[in-house]
Amino acid sequence: MGQPLADDLGFLLSRASGLVVRATNTALAEHGLRVRQYSVLVLACESDDGSTQRELAAALGLDPSQVVLLVDELETGGLVERRPDPADRRTRLVVATAAGWRVREAAGAAADAAVETPLALLGEAERERLRDMLTRIWSAAAPG
Repeated sequence: MGQPLADDLGFLLSRASGLVVRATNTALAEHGLRVRQYSVLVLACESDDGSTQRELAAALGLDPSQVVLLVDELETGGLVERRPDPADRRTRLVVATAAGWRVREAAGAAADAAVETPLALLGEAERERLRDMLTRIWSAAAPG
């Protein structure tokens, strides 16, 4: 007989992720965002020169077609804009607008607060260990 579901690491990671995503989506909703849109906005804010949609897709582990839709939504909301890449006019760079920066700050505070509920039982040292372990797993799987 196999191991109980409660001992399955994949199941536990999936459930924990679901709890965090649901709490974060609830907090981000008041800013008109969901986790994936927020992630694209954060990345757009991290690069002064902008990022290509392909770079965003690679960083988020998403299919480029998904990123196109997310950027479309953010652009419709006035939070990002697509600009021609000076090095290659065929390529568009996704750049955060001033409104995008403001929403990113407010939404970031809301997202940070939302994560507190599902992670409340972990102490600071445990959170750092968890962050380190998840970062190592993610980094090993990240392209390039």
